[in-house]
Amino acid sequence: MSAKRYPEEFKIEAVKQITERGYSVYDVAKRLGVTTHSLYACRKYGQGSQQASTLDDQQAEIKRLRSELKRVTEEREILKKATAYFVKESH
Repeated sequence: MSAKRYPEEFKIEAVKQITERGYSVYDVAKRLGVTTHSLYACRKYGQGSQQASTLDDQQAEIKRLRSELKRVTEEREILKKATAYFVKESH
């Protein structure tokens, strides 16, 4: 016996009820007459996949910014030491 196939629009609307309207997976599954497993499998139709992509992009940006901050901090420390050296030499 094969599983029942649902149209894409049905899947998208079902996931929207969970992600955007705040209904529980159990309530939506019961109301629509589908299994909770079906709704979890359809999560790719919701904002979750977009949010995961955005999250990955944000994490990459944070990593890049931390690296840049470390480099700039090191450069600042070198410049502080150089300034102190030249001030000492001029006196």
